[in-house]
Amino acid sequence: MNRVNIVLFVMLVASSVYLVRVSYDSRRLFAELDQARNEERALDTEYERLKAERQGQSTPLKVERLARDKLAMRNATPAVTQYVTYARAASASASGAAR
Repeated sequence: MNRVNIVLFVMLVASSVYLVRVSYDSRRLFAELDQARNEERALDTEYERLKAERQGQSTPLKVERLARDKLAMRNATPAVTQYVTYARAASASASGAAR
């Protein structure tokens, strides 16, 4: 009878330790899940903010202002337009037109 009681007591202690460990792991995993969800929300908020900022930066007026100020670009007019012709292409098109 004593052996049965000792075996049952050892099983009871082992199952209690196992229950405590599983509860601890469950709480730890839940805390990690909650932290991951908070990080997801923060990243979603940051993504939406960056999308709105990108959309605001890509308006035609901002692009034009940036091209003028930082890149020193200007509008194309006939006065500043230079036309480039290639001699080989010009002679080939001229000989093709003569035929």
